[in-house]
Amino acid sequence: MSGGGLWPAWQAYRLRWKRRELLWRAHRARRSLCPVADRSAMIGPADVLAVTTLRNEMPRLAGFLDHHRALGVAHFLIVDNDSDDGSDRYLADQPDVSLWRCGASYREARFGLDWANALLMRHGHGHWCLTVDADELLVYPHHDTRPLPDLVAHLDRQGQRGLGALMLDLYPSGPLGQADAPPDRPVTEQLPWFDPGPYRRQRLHPRRNLWVQGGVRERVFFADVPRRAPTLNKLPLMRWSRRQVYVNSTHSMLPPRLNDLYDGPGDPRLSGVLLHSKFLPDIVDRSRIELERRQHFADPDAYAFYHLAIAAQPVLRSSGSVKYEGWRQLVDLGLMGTGNWDGKRTG
Repeated sequence: MSGGGLWPAWQAYRLRWKRRELLWRAHRARRSLCPVADRSAMIGPADVLAVTTLRNEMPRLAGFLDHHRALGVAHFLIVDNDSDDGSDRYLADQPDVSLWRCGASYREARFGLDWANALLMRHGHGHWCLTVDADELLVYPHHDTRPLPDLVAHLDRQGQRGLGALMLDLYPSGPLGQADAPPDRPVTEQLPWFDPGPYRRQRLHPRRNLWVQGGVRERVFFADVPRRAPTLNKLPLMRWSRRQVYVNSTHSMLPPRLNDLYDGPGDPRLSGVLLHSKFLPDIVDRSRIELERRQHFADPDAYAFYHLAIAAQPVLRSSGSVKYEGWRQLVDLGLMGTGNWDGKRTG
């Protein structure tokens, strides 16, 4: 074999072992999940499932569940990481939720990803699975008239095993810690603004994973260190197989070919957007708490400035901010694509 062939072969070998390592971590993580309300026997063979790991998300849970129920999620598989705000009790009472509790370190579980992979491995095989955080709401073209079962049937017909999405930060008109509407109103009324761009993207090898950055958090918090800005591309909706695994949040996957499903903003293929409600009023207290808990970054000290800046309650809205109007607006802005999905029923 020539020298040019040895290096790709070695990379492929390393990625196969990396995938096996992560699958083993997921298998082992199941032992740390204590069932609180396991209703997984209710899952039907064609059900679309949602998988989430969370801690102290009460302000978001009703809206999160209602939004994704309306989209067509049939069952939620959730790991609660020692909530003390009532999130666990609320979720345990929901008839379409299976809930596990885990007191282990969120950071040592690769920021909850080992737990999510464990649930996907155990319950997701053969299903379309939506893996999202509790502060993310999926929207896609025609989501108001075509539910997820229709969408995934279309993806199956196209031979497409997943749907990529841009994570779009929403924010209020005034300082952080405030909202534009009461808590019982939709997130897009509480946090009506977003940055339409700029966003930049690149492919990283050997995993071929996409890296999209930009938007409001880079503009306000990471302008001096843009490479530290959050990664905004995700692969949240996938037809799951026990042979695949998330590597870095839902930003990237193995096998690496799955990362080719999405090219970020401007990709004409069918894609979605995750409306991100991180900046609801509780963000100020959560940032102060995270300075002490140190669970959300591999190097917490390097990001202490970020939490301090959020706790200072800046105004994120600028002259370039745009008010959210719906999925058609996101398509017009190039933030998601429609592919050949026209929203018409075919049968």
